[in-house]
Amino acid sequence: MSDTMVMILASAAVAYGARVTGYLILSRFERIHFRVAAALDAVPAAVMTTLVVPAAINGGWREILVIAAAVLAAIRFGTMATVIFSMVAILALRAV
Repeated sequence: MSDTMVMILASAAVAYGARVTGYLILSRFERIHFRVAAALDAVPAAVMTTLVVPAAINGGWREILVIAAAVLAAIRFGTMATVIFSMVAILALRAV
């Protein structure tokens, strides 16, 4: 199994575990403080940043081009469509 696949599976397991644990903890409260809700809303952007920044710094022209295209796609489309578009774009450019 490649390092990339291990990273993807490990990230998925950690993300799933975090969601389940967060749900179990937060389901015990009737209301969530607005600051906690704001912090939780910022988590997806922080996680995506940790995945994108190393590719932008260490990557070549293909990665930078896909990141720029992903930013434009994110303006127009939702998160899932942007992620799928970006994955297909980087796979296509790396195959060239």
